[in-house]
Amino acid sequence: MKPDLFQAPDYYNIDELLNDEHRLVRDAAREWVKREVSPIIEDYAQRAEFPKQIINGLAEIGAFGPYIPAEYGGAGLDQISYGLIMQEIERGDSGVRSTASVQSSLVMYPIWKYGNEEQRQRFLPKLASGEWMGSFGLTEPDHGSDPAGMTTNFKDKGDHYLLNGAKMWISNAPFCQVAVVWAKNEEGRIHGLIVERGMEGFSTPETHNKWSLRASATGELIFDNVKVPKEHLLPNKSGLGAPLGCLDSARYGIAWGAIGAAMDCYDTALRYSKERMQFGKPIGQFQLQQKKLAEMITEITKAQLLAWRLGVMRENGTATSAQISMAKRNNVEMAITIAREARQILGGMGITGEYSIMRHSMNLESVITYEGTHDIHLLITGLDITGLNAFK
Repeated sequence: MKPDLFQAPDYYNIDELLNDEHRLVRDAAREWVKREVSPIIEDYAQRAEFPKQIINGLAEIGAFGPYIPAEYGGAGLDQISYGLIMQEIERGDSGVRSTASVQSSLVMYPIWKYGNEEQRQRFLPKLASGEWMGSFGLTEPDHGSDPAGMTTNFKDKGDHYLLNGAKMWISNAPFCQVAVVWAKNEEGRIHGLIVERGMEGFSTPETHNKWSLRASATGELIFDNVKVPKEHLLPNKSGLGAPLGCLDSARYGIAWGAIGAAMDCYDTALRYSKERMQFGKPIGQFQLQQKKLAEMITEITKAQLLAWRLGVMRENGTATSAQISMAKRNNVEMAITIAREARQILGGMGITGEYSIMRHSMNLESVITYEGTHDIHLLITGLDITGLNAFK
């Protein structure tokens, strides 16, 4: 088992932009990843299994609902702290960050923002502690980039709702206790429903044979005449804007998380370039390798500044959905490019599980697609700057 020698790059002294709490939260998450994730993650990725024993640790470092108020079990942190936690967790593995992102932004966030006080008190503390894990049901087998076309629906049966349909590519589905599910009512209006494991007709088959996010549990949510109590409807927001508001929070976390994956690939490649000898000198002394490394640190630095500024705006309540889309698209593309270049620096060793790079590269193939594909985010920016809708 190789020691985790990671040293975080900070070429522009971005630490000076962080306050003491930010650094304390970031460093606690970093040390936890080094101690609890790095030693085991390659083995779990090879076995395509999520390490459930880390759930309590994720809760302890505040990874579940970092910005949720303490009265509901959250850490009550700001948006930059949330981003930094996601950065450190994804430095360990994108799949583990996905688990935390879903719990925080796609399950706890809608219950906090769109739920009533009874729902907040009942569900949020157990989700914050990791006692319960949650999943988010929006994507369907035939409706991914076009969620408004969803066919999952519910009907009012007097004392309950009857839910039918299916959701696909759902992180945490195989072991979730609760799912926030988006479905259309009889008038075609989209609403959020809290579905609990054990409700008759609700099943969560696992998705197998993934080459990406192998250490994350992915599955389906299937609803076959599920009776959902009426008090499980999220009452304070409906329409497509409700789930998209959750995705804004998740995409913001991804913009930070992708930096962590890029940092790990860069740090690994930099250290290897100083140790690997060819033609009588370290390969880091060759111009083409220096070009790769210089471009990597440049792109990481730009992404760090982009994420930090977005965090400030999000904390102030001024960040737009389009600005979040830009950061998600840019930073994930940056990370996947760095992963590929880092793999080149390591040569054949780059494809082995002895190093993290190939795992990061495979994981980022999912990250660049989920929470809005690379192309969709580009069109969101295009719509924002031109006012012309390419989706219609």
